[in-house]
Amino acid sequence: MTGFAAAIAGTLLYGVASVAQSYAAQRATGAAVLRHPVYLVGLGCDLLAWIASLVALRSLPLFAVQSLLAGSLAVTVVLAALVLHVPVGPAGRVATAGVVLGLVLVSWSAGPESTQAAPGWFVALLGGLLAAVALAALALYGRGGSIALAAVAALGFSGAAMAARALATAPLDVGHLLTDPVAWMVLAFGVVGAVLYARSLERGEVGPATATLWVIEVLVPGGLGVLVLGDTVRPGTTVPALVGIALAVIGTVVLARSGAGEPSHPQVAD
Repeated sequence: MTGFAAAIAGTLLYGVASVAQSYAAQRATGAAVLRHPVYLVGLGCDLLAWIASLVALRSLPLFAVQSLLAGSLAVTVVLAALVLHVPVGPAGRVATAGVVLGLVLVSWSAGPESTQAAPGWFVALLGGLLAAVALAALALYGRGGSIALAAVAALGFSGAAMAARALATAPLDVGHLLTDPVAWMVLAFGVVGAVLYARSLERGEVGPATATLWVIEVLVPGGLGVLVLGDTVRPGTTVPALVGIALAVIGTVVLARSGAGEPSHPQVAD
């Protein structure tokens, strides 16, 4: 229950963060986005959400945590409707219900978190992914489109999630974490992901960018968690788990394509 509560807290915080960061990205450009007060509020929510996800990963499989966190797009849509008075059409309402149902199925089907340690080559895989993401970030930051930037940001956040999952079986000792290269990879992946996601929001709308982000973040780390790290579902719940993941991913894409959570009028930069 602690892991589940932490994942729900992370979902809520990520939803708030997306709204705040999108607001800031429409009112500043380049590095100025990262200094905008509202963006800093969103970044603080992101940090708290990330800490919550680390707590969740100590008791829940990676695919369950990532699927639950993907529900933050539905949170973003609801908050936009309640706080910013952004209209949500029928497709957006149905998709939001689908995402919620999918997340319920995923959380119900999740088995206990695996105590299996990551194989030795997994660290090398993470190092290669970090190098590739960093190179892609350098290539795309200046001229990349919103979706491409969001996709690479998603790989950065996926790398952070997988590195954090690899650390889940390690003792919570500050001295050990400071000398563990995987712990530093979590930080490096997270920084690259945050910078590229902010750039993606500057270049395009929050819906498609966030949908791209979460679809990749559910499929890539979740799949590797099952195939490599020994994550499992409860006996007899494989089909509900797959249905739940499919509902969450499809609902997220529909939310983005329906324009839910988007401002109904152009925003003018400050």
